[in-house]
Amino acid sequence: MTGPKVPFVDLSIQWDQIQDEVMPDLARLFQASAFCLGPWATAFEAQIAEYLGVKHAIAVNSGSAALHVATIAAGIGRGDKVLVPAHTFIGTIWGLLYEGAIPVFCDVEDTTGNIDLADAERRMEPGVKAIIPVHLYGQPVDVTGVLAFAERHGLTVIEDAAQAIGAQWQGKAIGTFGAMGCFSFYPGKNLGGAGEGGLIVTDDDEKARLARILREHGQSERYVHERIGYNYRMDGIQALVLSHKLKRLDGWTGQRRAIARRYEDALADTPLRLPAVVHGDHVHHLYVVRTAERDALRTFLDEQGVQTGLHYPVPLYRQPCLAGIATPPADGFPVTEDWAGNGLSLPMFAGMTQAQQDCVIAAIHAYFEKRAL
Repeated sequence: MTGPKVPFVDLSIQWDQIQDEVMPDLARLFQASAFCLGPWATAFEAQIAEYLGVKHAIAVNSGSAALHVATIAAGIGRGDKVLVPAHTFIGTIWGLLYEGAIPVFCDVEDTTGNIDLADAERRMEPGVKAIIPVHLYGQPVDVTGVLAFAERHGLTVIEDAAQAIGAQWQGKAIGTFGAMGCFSFYPGKNLGGAGEGGLIVTDDDEKARLARILREHGQSERYVHERIGYNYRMDGIQALVLSHKLKRLDGWTGQRRAIARRYEDALADTPLRLPAVVHGDHVHHLYVVRTAERDALRTFLDEQGVQTGLHYPVPLYRQPCLAGIATPPADGFPVTEDWAGNGLSLPMFAGMTQAQQDCVIAAIHAYFEKRAL
């Protein structure tokens, strides 16, 4: 079967670059039977803590698990309210729902899709205990603004940096500003494993201690279960792969930025609304354009062999599982609806060739030229 001319993402390129290094290590891992956490996970935690400039890095088995553990470690529980952007992946709020906390949705910025602090101010109400800013698509939120907002209202900050590994704000790594930061290593992320993976980072010794207990069945020591815990351990294989990929992350990020700049230059004369780099140091996990003709354009691109994605077409407050839990206010979330209804993610991956990008650009121009006839 022939694949698309341009896939939405091609992870085989990364594997081609690391397999000669990974395979000998993989043999050693199997010989040691170090499958659950183990020395490779410990080494990866130290490696990524140094990369991010943070005291503690706690490896877990998904970004959703990281956010769940961070929710508990932050002392957020039943009935507590937490400000979150309405436009994000649902994993941002699973941990809140698991613990009986209540997400308070806020609209997002038109320019970035990140949480709109002016709207968050309007949503403040008794019982709000924390805020989870999401560095969406690899673009940092206004970190200075978020921290000032949180301090003014006495809120804990948990950063959802699942899409923003390697991004910075004023020279400091995204994910290291709040009480805790959470990352995802889902394969398609900028730093992705050979399966699921996640990370919690913090400079707080007690929160780190509690996170390590929670991820491993609540154990403070072998078979002594201090807390109700979870089986959220990272596999050794994931840590091994991530360790090798981390060494290449900055180079891959540079490629993403070059692809984004080329899209910006080549598509500036189209009716598309292009993503803007507004806050901090964008790492372009996704390149999301907007157009009222999203569905027609997507169909046309598919016919031309160009795969695209939708991130995220159904806002959280309209998800079936949240019926009765999340109700939009009377004034609604107009900017979230715009992102959800008009956003289209173009192919974006390290190793994407100029010829592949030319194909995407040419197909987009062809669509608008055809429409103008």
